[in-house]
Amino acid sequence: MELGSRTDRSFARGRAALAAGVLGLLLAVGGCGASGDASGGAKAADSKYAPPGEQEGAGADADGAASSAEERADGKPAGAKAAPKPGAAATHVIRTATLSVEVKNVAKAVAAARGAAESAGGLVATEETERLDDTYETSHLVLRVPQDRYQEVLRELAGSGKLLSRTSDAKDVTDQVVDVDSRIATQRASVARVRELMDRAEKISDVVALEGELSSRQSDLESLLAQQSSLKDRTSLATITLDLTPPDAPDDDGREEDTGFLDALGGGWDAFVTVLRWIAVAFGAAFPFLLTAALALVGWRVLRARRAARRAPAAPRQEPEGAPAP
Repeated sequence: MELGSRTDRSFARGRAALAAGVLGLLLAVGGCGASGDASGGAKAADSKYAPPGEQEGAGADADGAASSAEERADGKPAGAKAAPKPGAAATHVIRTATLSVEVKNVAKAVAAARGAAESAGGLVATEETERLDDTYETSHLVLRVPQDRYQEVLRELAGSGKLLSRTSDAKDVTDQVVDVDSRIATQRASVARVRELMDRAEKISDVVALEGELSSRQSDLESLLAQQSSLKDRTSLATITLDLTPPDAPDDDGREEDTGFLDALGGGWDAFVTVLRWIAVAFGAAFPFLLTAALALVGWRVLRARRAARRAPAAPRQEPEGAPAP
């Protein structure tokens, strides 16, 4: 009996150990699954409350995993990248160009340049025409054309005659445009908050203080809006400066080489007349002084003559011969 009881106790202990092992295995498997779910939930929470840059990164990872799964489902390679969406990252560029073209007929070239700009949806901002003489004239134009037609108009203007010089410049102002847009949004929200405070203000002093603050913030907002408008104008329309000149146009050097005898005679006569004019001017300026000096000299001589006459002794009186003595 004692041996049987010991056997029963050993068998019971074995069954208890086996049950404990099975229970521990089940708890370990459940713990692994729970830890996986918890880690996934933690990652989701971190991505939800993470900064915008990290949220975008998490979203990009999720999108990449989803796209990889879809590609594998469609039979496409998992390493292939999706094409970027058009217009996702817009760039803002200020484009300017300067052209100097020699044309046979300046008037026709000006009309053609004006037509090219207007047909492209642009305009002529400035037009200056100068006539050198009865035959030659030059023209200076500033054209504003849309960015998408900029190269087309530039080629058309450069091919209108003999191209003498050409310069172009492109300046990327995307960061500046984004910064101004962000500051405008912030400033508008600030103005709206001040207006809400004004609506809830009850004291006159608070209203006056808020009005001054609103005026200051509104002024800053208008300045930012002006910058935004200027950037939009310069990035939407390119600027082309065009100088049109005729062939063999006379210049200053050509006029000096054509100087002849008559030109030299005319120049000498002009110089002579100029000298006489300056002499007359100098005499007119000195005339009052000369007149005063002359009058002073005449008066001095008159006084001197009178003094000499007073100082001279009277001459003795002579009687005629043969006159009787008194």
